[in-house]
Amino acid sequence: MIIKPACHRAAFVLTVSEYSRGEILNWSKADEHKVVNVGNGVGAPFTLSGPKQDPGYPYLLYVGSHKVHKNLPRLLKAFAISGVGKSIRLLMTGEPDAQMLQDVETLDLASCVKFLGSPNNDQLSAYYRGALALLFPSLYEGFGLPPVEAMACGIPVLTSNVCALPEIVGDAGIIVDPLQTEEIANGIRRLVDDSSLVADLRRRGLARASQFTWEKTAEKTFAALESAMPVTK
Repeated sequence: MIIKPACHRAAFVLTVSEYSRGEILNWSKADEHKVVNVGNGVGAPFTLSGPKQDPGYPYLLYVGSHKVHKNLPRLLKAFAISGVGKSIRLLMTGEPDAQMLQDVETLDLASCVKFLGSPNNDQLSAYYRGALALLFPSLYEGFGLPPVEAMACGIPVLTSNVCALPEIVGDAGIIVDPLQTEEIANGIRRLVDDSSLVADLRRRGLARASQFTWEKTAEKTFAALESAMPVTK
């Protein structure tokens, strides 16, 4: 009742990906020229240079909330069946609720899954740099900042083949069906076992992340604002 009419009244509707642009157009039926993808960016401290977190063991990283669309039950199960937990841990931002703690216990992961709470950006960038890879098999994202942050910090990414994520990651990550637990597990094994693949993904990821800057987003946003200004004599 509010947002859809606003899309028609607005000079422009700004969004962050082509996927989101398509979703807005399909839903609102607004003029396609009104909906503009200005993208998202990544900047300091999410860079290749900087401190690396070293907890004394190798780890994979998950960054994000624990909402249902983040697909964490399948991520935990995939990590369990991958078999890498014998030597590698999974670090996850946020605090677990009772159900997640139960899932961890049921999957016998209590000794190899650690929750990080809410690290600040400096701490988070250090966790990225120290990680073997980012695991991000989300079911729905309008953009997905963690994969770009991870690539900018020089680590490979495993993510989903749905929504905006393939558009954002391109050929710089392992892309899996987020509904197929075994496929996620196979991707995890590849990230742990295939050093040449990891090196290639690191190189591709750094190049890919360089395409997402706040300067580019600011330029596109400014252009839309300038176009929306009334003409004055």
